[in-house]
Amino acid sequence: MVKRLFPHFFPRSIRARLITIATLIATMVFTVTSTIALATVPDNLHGLVQTRVELAVRRVASQARAGQLPADLETPSHVHLLQVVSETGEVLATSPDLRGGPRLTPFQPGKPGTMRVTERSLPRIRYEGEEQYLVITMPVQTPDGPVTVFGAAPLTEVNQALTWLYILVFLGTPLVLVIVAATTWAVVGFALRPVERIRTEMAEITGQDLSRRVSVPDTGDEITQLAVTTNRTLDRLERSAETQRRFVADASHELRSPISAMRTQLEFANAYPDETDWPATGARALAAAERLSGIIDELLMLARLDAGAVVHRRVVDMCRMAEEQVRRREGSRVPIILDPCEPAPVNGSPMQLDRLLTNLLDNATRHASSRIDFSVTVEGDEVVVTVTDDGEGIPPQDRERVFERFTRLESARAKEKGGSGLGLPLSREIATAHHGTLTIADYSPGARFVVVLPLYEGDS
Repeated sequence: MVKRLFPHFFPRSIRARLITIATLIATMVFTVTSTIALATVPDNLHGLVQTRVELAVRRVASQARAGQLPADLETPSHVHLLQVVSETGEVLATSPDLRGGPRLTPFQPGKPGTMRVTERSLPRIRYEGEEQYLVITMPVQTPDGPVTVFGAAPLTEVNQALTWLYILVFLGTPLVLVIVAATTWAVVGFALRPVERIRTEMAEITGQDLSRRVSVPDTGDEITQLAVTTNRTLDRLERSAETQRRFVADASHELRSPISAMRTQLEFANAYPDETDWPATGARALAAAERLSGIIDELLMLARLDAGAVVHRRVVDMCRMAEEQVRRREGSRVPIILDPCEPAPVNGSPMQLDRLLTNLLDNATRHASSRIDFSVTVEGDEVVVTVTDDGEGIPPQDRERVFERFTRLESARAKEKGGSGLGLPLSREIATAHHGTLTIADYSPGARFVVVLPLYEGDS
């Protein structure tokens, strides 16, 4: 809010901002308290002195009315001067400090029974010079005639207290604000020291070396959580960078194979045109181009899934899609046996789900010995798709490795059954993007892939 109101004056440094905010808050607090103190303390101090003198004057006035006025008047604490003067100016009674001294007649008294208050400079009693006094007079009617009662108390202590108050307000407040600013500077600097260390260490980390980590302070506060989160982020970045480098290397290797084969065939045909079987050469080049096109399509789809691209989704019947897959594969190397299925609607991308089934059936066709079992069932609120082949199977320790990109098991490489190592990883990415799973179940002999997708229960 402050930055919005004062965009050109608000500092950019966090330390400077906190110092500014703390100083402003302290300034407002001291301003309010100082204003209240200056408005109330002087009146309260003067009121306390006036109350003391007034009580002493009323006590002497009561004695005078009753005709019991002593010659020596007893002065209470903090009231130094008491005196009773007759209408003719005769001193009838006085406090010990005024015995033998002058009459207290600093001003004309008022009506009988009323008090008048003033501040006057009177001669010091024990020392030379003058002193400021608060003086109260009260005319009283006595059996011997009207008299005037005087009472006075020095304001020296009050003035000293007010002087210290003014010193504290006008000199102490700026000093306290400086102390607040300096303390905030030191405390914030100490608190931000780990942040500066983390910033320095982060600045030294480059894309070529993501193995470094920032130091984690043992304070257990938010800075520690920041350092831990930073290291976790660096872990993810390192894994992502390593995966990306491995992905680029594997993609280059996989793309190089069909390109090299096509180039070799074309170079041989160009060198020996009369000895070349052009239809066979064209067929082999077309097969290499198709494989190259398939790898590129799978890479593009993986890139879209990694980027979280939003695709158009609608209700897809997995049973009908499975039946279409079987029709397209009539006459393939091994027969595909589809169990009878009922409508199994899911909400998803038809293109991606079709690719999921295509990859699973292609993988099963490459490894199956005599048949492929295919089923689509609805179990509760899930659609379960299973693809089972009777091939050599997948060892339990390799059932997660096959979902890593460009991973091909040694058995598949030895038999030269083709494949790019992208079909199964792409299939799992598609299942995950549709809030489902793709796993390998225990089955022997062969391998069974199980896809579980959420059942669409809306109005299709």
